[in-house]
Amino acid sequence: MSFFAKIGLYQNKFAIFAICIAKTENMHFALYGRNPGPDTASRMTALLEHLIIKGVRLSFFSELADCLASAGVRPLPGEVFASGEDLPADVDIFLSLGGDGTFLSSLTMVGRRGIPVAGINFGRLGFLTSAGSGDAGCGIVDRMIEGDYSVRKRSLLEVSYGGLTPDIYPYALNEITMQRYGPNMIGIEVSIDGMRIPTYWADGLLIATPTGSTAYSLSVGGPVVVPDSSVFIITPMAPHNLNVRPLIVPDTSEIEVVIRSGGRRTLLSVDNRFMDVAEDRKVTVRKADFALSCVTFGQAGFFEALNEKLLWGEDRRNDRIKY
Repeated sequence: MSFFAKIGLYQNKFAIFAICIAKTENMHFALYGRNPGPDTASRMTALLEHLIIKGVRLSFFSELADCLASAGVRPLPGEVFASGEDLPADVDIFLSLGGDGTFLSSLTMVGRRGIPVAGINFGRLGFLTSAGSGDAGCGIVDRMIEGDYSVRKRSLLEVSYGGLTPDIYPYALNEITMQRYGPNMIGIEVSIDGMRIPTYWADGLLIATPTGSTAYSLSVGGPVVVPDSSVFIITPMAPHNLNVRPLIVPDTSEIEVVIRSGGRRTLLSVDNRFMDVAEDRKVTVRKADFALSCVTFGQAGFFEALNEKLLWGEDRRNDRIKY
C-alpha cells in the first residue's frame, strides 16, 4: 500500500496528520508548479511525502494539485489556491517546483506580500533555483524547516505602457525586452533620465536586473552582475553597429524607449509574459517600488552557481596543471 493510500485510510480520524503537524509548529509551505511531466511528478510526490512526514502545513497551486491528483495523490493533504489573491496569508515559504520559468512566474503569485520564495530545480539549468533535484529537494526543505537559510531582496523592473493588456503583470525579476517579429531590424530610441542616447539599430533591446544578468542578457552579450548590485543593464540585441556595447546604469534611472519599426510588429516581453507594442508609443522602465524576497543558502551561492551551472572558467588544460 502506498504512503498516500495510508494517509487516506487514516485521514478521517486525523491521526497521522495531527501527529505530523505537531512536530513543526505549523510551518506553512505553499507549493507552486506548472504541469510537470511523469518523471517530475514522481520526484514531486517523493518531496510531498517528505514534507508530510516532517509535519509541514501545505497549500497547493491548483494546476499542481491537479497533476498530483492524476499521479495518485488523493486526498490532497492541504488547501488549494488558484492565484495570488487566494494565496493564504500565513504562508512562510513559497516553494517553486520547476525550472527558472516557474520561479519567474512565482512573482505573479506573491507580488508585494514579501513571502520568501525558494526554488527546487525540476527543470534543466535552473540558475534561479536554490537546489538541484538529486534528492527531490528534501535536503533543502530540511534546512528551511530548521531555519538554516537567509532571505535576500532582489530588485524588480516595472514597465509602463498605455496599451498593457490585463494579463501582463508589469513587473519583471529578470528582464524586459522589445524586439522585432520579422526579418527587418528596428530603430530603438532610448532616453535615460530624459537624456537621449544614439538610436540603436538592432533586433531589439533588453533591460535586465542584476538577477537577470545570467539569463537572456548573458546570451546577447551582457555582463555578469552580482545580484546585490544597484544597477540595471541595457543591452542591444544583435546591433547593426559593432561598436555598440551594453550599458550599465544606476537602478534609480528611468528609461524611456520608443520603437521605430516601419509599421511592422514589435514584441514586448516582461520576463516570460509578452504582447505586441505599437510603433511610436513610449515604453517606460524603472525600478519597482518593492522587491522579491528570495531564499538563499550561504554568501557564496551566486559564485557557486556560476561554477556549477555556467561552468565559469572551465578549461580542460587546468586539469593537467598542478600548483
